[in-house]
Amino acid sequence: MPPAAMELAPAKVNLHLHVTGRRADGYHLLDSLVVFAGVADRLWVEAADGFALRLTGPFAPELEAEQDNLVLRAGRLLADAAGITPHGALTLEKILPVASGIGGGSADAAAALRLLQRFWQVSLPPDTLATLCRQLGADVPVCYGVRPAMMRGIGEILTPVAGLPEAGLVLVNPGVGVSTPSVFKARTGAFSAPADSLEAGWPDSASMAAALRALGNDLQPPAITLAPVIAEVLSSIEALPGCLLARMSGSGATCFGLFESPTAAIQAAEGLQHPGWWRWGGGFFDSARF
Repeated sequence: MPPAAMELAPAKVNLHLHVTGRRADGYHLLDSLVVFAGVADRLWVEAADGFALRLTGPFAPELEAEQDNLVLRAGRLLADAAGITPHGALTLEKILPVASGIGGGSADAAAALRLLQRFWQVSLPPDTLATLCRQLGADVPVCYGVRPAMMRGIGEILTPVAGLPEAGLVLVNPGVGVSTPSVFKARTGAFSAPADSLEAGWPDSASMAAALRALGNDLQPPAITLAPVIAEVLSSIEALPGCLLARMSGSGATCFGLFESPTAAIQAAEGLQHPGWWRWGGGFFDSARF
């Protein structure tokens, strides 16, 4: 049996998010540049006869009432596809806010797929893994790769984006959960065009921020209607020294600020004091460090 192992589940950040259409089955079509932040949930597994999950970390209490965590669902789907019985004692340290627009549950499910493939010593064809990811949620495919990407379709069409400039991120969540279906239902107006020009790349963070300012997050206005505190978060981030861009991620309520460097983002986050708000500052996730 392999030794205990660990996998990170980094926060997903939508630098822009356009809703470009809607399929006949009701699923919305998206266009989004996705990056990952250097803050993550942590998932461990150890040898055990059964298959169970223990929750720790500051946001664990918010998940304890769930009957079927996405991590366990991912493990069972993987075991079924591999033709084995799921086994192992999993521990999820929940660092990221729940239902917050930064892909916490999706990132955890993707981490479970990566971790348990190693732990169970199974290797599935890429098409099979892609199918498992889609079954688990629209954000799981991009979270599985943990690489910057243009995400299109309903989340399953991914184009890797290389050579992004160094930049800093400040993430802020006001402690308010926002329902993704409710945000989509509250969205009004026409669909947006995709942002094809974003794949050209930028020489620095200021150029990247300038290009992103011409775009937006189509889910931000309806999310603010449902949770007005999001507007307060955005104003607080915009007021931070060195902020190049402030925007909501995903369907909210987490918002981000883009900064020149990770150091600038760390300093900015330290200066944001608001009781009850979760905040983090740093850089993009660097898979080479882990």
